[in-house]
Amino acid sequence: MDERAYATMMRMTIHPLFLPLLFGMILYGNVSYYALILTSLLIHEFGHILMAWLLGVKVKRCVLMPYGGEIELEGGYSLSPHKQLLISLGGPVATFCCMLMAPFLDPLLAKPFIKIQIVLLCINLIPVWPLDGGRIVFALILLFCKKAKVYELFLAISFILITLTVIITFILLPKTLFLFVLSIFLWFHIIQEWRYRKYRIAFEKYVLNRLT
Repeated sequence: MDERAYATMMRMTIHPLFLPLLFGMILYGNVSYYALILTSLLIHEFGHILMAWLLGVKVKRCVLMPYGGEIELEGGYSLSPHKQLLISLGGPVATFCCMLMAPFLDPLLAKPFIKIQIVLLCINLIPVWPLDGGRIVFALILLFCKKAKVYELFLAISFILITLTVIITFILLPKTLFLFVLSIFLWFHIIQEWRYRKYRIAFEKYVLNRLT
């Protein structure tokens, strides 16, 4: 890894909302178990960063979120759909590689480690914005269905699904505290993306000529 990739790792930060959530989980469980969660998140984000580095895309910073992380890439929306797709796949691929390595770990460590990877993989591949699954869907929209209405429909479906998740997890509290906080976090993100959708569409349509 070159100096740029190393510098990016040094700029990796933790979102303020992630800390109280992590501390809250630690109070109700084994500290070592949640150390595995944090390690798994770091490996997942390293997968995105490594893929960006391989594609020659500079990563400005990486912020760890309750659901994984968010990476700020140089070029932003101007990146080609192919690069967006591959970078989005980098994290899930890294998590999958962790699952393959788990059998070589101590049996007491391997079982919870695999469980964490499965949960992390399943959550991140849900096809809603801003999860990896949603970013993969967005890249595919740019590649195969370059319509602004399709992009808006995707955001609308994401909003509906996340809203339903918020309601269901709220009803099932306190057993679903982690999922409730996570869904609230995603809910605010999708609202922000919806508010700025016209700017993204205008950029894609008139600058990059992708959405028509």
